[in-house]
Amino acid sequence: MSYSFTHNTLISQQLESLIRKLHAFVGNALTRNRYIVFGAGSTQILNAAAYALSPVNTSQSPTRVVASVPYYSLYKDQVEYFNSERFKFDGDAYTWRNRSDARPSTNVIEFVTSPNNPDGQLNRAIVDGTNVKTIFDRAYYWPHFTPIPAPADEDLMVFTLSKLTGHAGSRFGWAVVKDESVFNRMVTHMQLNSIGVSRDTQLRAFKLLKAVLEEGTGIFDFAYRTMKTRWERLAATLLLSNRFSLQKFNPQYCHFYNEIRDFSPAYAWVKCEREEDKDCYAVLKAANIIGRRGNVFGSEDRYVRLSLVRSQDDFDILIHRLQKEVSEEDGARIM
Repeated sequence: MSYSFTHNTLISQQLESLIRKLHAFVGNALTRNRYIVFGAGSTQILNAAAYALSPVNTSQSPTRVVASVPYYSLYKDQVEYFNSERFKFDGDAYTWRNRSDARPSTNVIEFVTSPNNPDGQLNRAIVDGTNVKTIFDRAYYWPHFTPIPAPADEDLMVFTLSKLTGHAGSRFGWAVVKDESVFNRMVTHMQLNSIGVSRDTQLRAFKLLKAVLEEGTGIFDFAYRTMKTRWERLAATLLLSNRFSLQKFNPQYCHFYNEIRDFSPAYAWVKCEREEDKDCYAVLKAANIIGRRGNVFGSEDRYVRLSLVRSQDDFDILIHRLQKEVSEEDGARIM
């Protein structure tokens, strides 16, 4: 087995074609006249995109990397871990935009997660300007997590198999890229970083996506029913609480299902409402409920992210423990 395929590339043409068919079927991204690059999950793709969009000339000040709070923690973690001279994480996009020293000549990369991790909102870019580049993380832009109001049409969009089929351990992601020079720089990064994505992984991804398309709307129907039911149970539990609250959504029209639909995101963004509950993670941990602290996402520790995409047994235990915690509140409504 060679590193490359018969057409002397590290990317399977059959898999690339299948990805284009999948996006056309779902209607969640435009791929015509765009380039597609593969990576080991979205993790490697996001890093390659940051390198591809930052100036090569390191004599300039490093490119500022920003994301609106609450943001996916990997953006900050990767930039700080690799410690490149080419870019530097500079926190919240809103704060950057309003800073007095935010000069138009400064190179900026903004990560936009839409739907957002952790709160599921359909975020938009905050920073604009001639020297601003934007990476749209569309990992959760599938109809079991969110209504699809229109196909995504950004210059650089990132997707991952893990949030589509649940095969996180297969480590496969892809980017849809408009600019050929950016695409070529990302491909070069992949070649130098890992000589592309494992051909075994690409074969597995091909088999999985082929099965998704053969099922028609089947996998999305199942996944949406599952997520919708989980959100209904979670919302009903926390509705009785005066201590915890959930993020709010307004239903939107979904072009995939041709109807107005509710959001059913992968995570609950829970807030502790009591003044004394400044550490919501500690409050929930005392009830044997483990989430991720708000400060991991650049937010306050009054917030905690709870995952709703674990096994059914795990979810049932989560609901049971939340119900017990809520029932013991002073002034809680009767369950």
